[in-house]
Amino acid sequence: MARASSGLAYPERFYAAASYTGFDGSPSSNNKDISSRFSNDVALILYALYQQATVGPCNVPKPSSWSPVEQGKWKSWQQLGNMVSTEAMRLFVKILEEEEPGWYSRASNSVFEPVIDVQMNHNSNVEPIIENGNSFAETKTISADNGSLMETQDKDVVSEGLGSDVVYDQWISPPITGQRPKARYEHGAAVVQDKMYIYGGNHNGRYLSDLHVLDLRSWNWSKVEAKIGSKSVESPSPVNIAPCAGHSLIPWENKLLSIAGHTKDPSETIQVKSFDLQTGTWSMLKTYGKAPVSRGGQSVTLVGTTLVIFGGQDAKQTLLNDLHILDLETMTWDEIDALGLPPSARSDHAAAVHAEHNLLIFGGGSHATCFNDLHVLDLQAMEWSRPTQQGEIPTPRAGHAGVIVGENWFIVGGGDNKSGASETVVLNMSTLVWSVVTSVEGRVSLASEGLSLVVGSFNGEDILISFGGYNGRYNSEVNVLKPSHKSTLQSKILEVPVPDSVSAVHNATNPTRDLESEFEVGQEGKIREIVIDNVDTELTISKGEETSERIIATLKAEKEELESSINKEKLQSLQLKQELAEADTRNTDLYKEIQSVRGQLAAEQSRCFKLEVDVAELRQKLQTMETLQKELELLHRQKAASEQAALNAAKQMQGSGGVWGWLAGSPPQNADDA
Repeated sequence: MARASSGLAYPERFYAAASYTGFDGSPSSNNKDISSRFSNDVALILYALYQQATVGPCNVPKPSSWSPVEQGKWKSWQQLGNMVSTEAMRLFVKILEEEEPGWYSRASNSVFEPVIDVQMNHNSNVEPIIENGNSFAETKTISADNGSLMETQDKDVVSEGLGSDVVYDQWISPPITGQRPKARYEHGAAVVQDKMYIYGGNHNGRYLSDLHVLDLRSWNWSKVEAKIGSKSVESPSPVNIAPCAGHSLIPWENKLLSIAGHTKDPSETIQVKSFDLQTGTWSMLKTYGKAPVSRGGQSVTLVGTTLVIFGGQDAKQTLLNDLHILDLETMTWDEIDALGLPPSARSDHAAAVHAEHNLLIFGGGSHATCFNDLHVLDLQAMEWSRPTQQGEIPTPRAGHAGVIVGENWFIVGGGDNKSGASETVVLNMSTLVWSVVTSVEGRVSLASEGLSLVVGSFNGEDILISFGGYNGRYNSEVNVLKPSHKSTLQSKILEVPVPDSVSAVHNATNPTRDLESEFEVGQEGKIREIVIDNVDTELTISKGEETSERIIATLKAEKEELESSINKEKLQSLQLKQELAEADTRNTDLYKEIQSVRGQLAAEQSRCFKLEVDVAELRQKLQTMETLQKELELLHRQKAASEQAALNAAKQMQGSGGVWGWLAGSPPQNADDA
């Protein structure tokens, strides 16, 4: 007979874990026992989380006594900051479950939960297990030995695997009830409020349009009988919800958005369909701007209030590598011409956003080649780059799926046209280091193409949920993996050199290995970094005091050296500040001189302009004078000509008067009279 537990809810589960580890303050608690059962770093973490969960943020003063253990405890607790009590409880249990997976079944005086006997026989009839009000039937697990789905001996695998005796970083097939959806691949999946929705997909070459939901608390499938709404308020005609595959399903507010996808009669541009979770109605959303060409196998990533669409394959089987953004508030499309070298044209790749700043593209395939390259798009500068990958770089693949948990990007499934990818890999998006989480063997749905992967929650912890896929046959299996705290907490253990003298310090009341730890805790209470060094030297209590004095003297000398270095740095900083002030003064003077010269130049330019105006006026007057001079000369010539003509006329008259006088008998006048 095997003992199967029904599981405890929080906070009872935390108190049971605290009692088991000896942090409950009971007389049976023994610090020496804790130190012997756990490594020093784990003991420090558990202590700090227990204090945070039961007392709250650290408000006690720093210990005045020189004890590295007490100093380490205080610092561990103090640097947890304002982490909420519930999160500290869950983190405490999570770390314990990873250190001792069977702690609950081994706990003494386990009166914290009802215990039932389960017949370890495949063929026996076993009643379903009740956990937190949910009924679980017998389950399946993925065997790493042969890759086949095997009936487990323990019928309470979900209760044990997801609730109490946790198996981290291993895929488990939970006990599913209800009507399973038809086997498929290239479908869309999304999680909203502890429910996973599955829409569309491809089965035997036919596109699907059904919508199913899996309750992640009861693991029960049900089909959603969706209603068809109108295209818009302005157009009351019913919308045509065509079966599709290769689309993307995005949760947005209280809706599910279905973006793009292959259909039997493709449209010219990408269509955006909306399913209202409250009314259960499909509708077609109207968009503005230049919509991208219709396609399938693209990636659609939610970044704030926008959707970023990259790549895919259009209805003519042309591979794409264009980039588009849809603003969900204005429903406006915008085509982006990013800088840098974009990824080659591809489809069936994976995409994720890191810190709302970088869009990561991994893998995918063309008509004849699969890729394992990683590209990053800076969403602020809109520039592509191809960083260097580190660690265990995955093999080329297409048709894989990915989700984000914290700083980690988990990739599952896919293939290279020859075989399915059996490894579940994870990329630390801050360091770009790959590592393998687990792997499966054989033809299982986890090593298939076109499967879906989402993040859900079970008992307050993140779980990865996969569904469907194609690996020579169409699948409808649901598999679950609980990532370990080593990846979700992003702990990074560093080796810090500790002076040999420090390694000799021990607690006078309880000699143990020395600890020097430092926690960096972010605003959200997540443990960022653990710096710890374990020293295994054991000294007697009599030597401890003498060694402590020597260490204190050493530390004082180091303190003096540090203070001297700090003073030098301060002096250099002061000199730099003075030089900076002098440079600012010189810059100010130069600026004033430049302004003065600019004013003078402006005045000279104004004077030159006035001179140019005067010169123009003088030139105009000079031209007028020349004209008048010519007219005066003309008048002089006319005058001279007139005078000459008058003189000639007078002479003629004189000559004419003498002849007529002679004829009349008048005597000629004297010359003087004339």
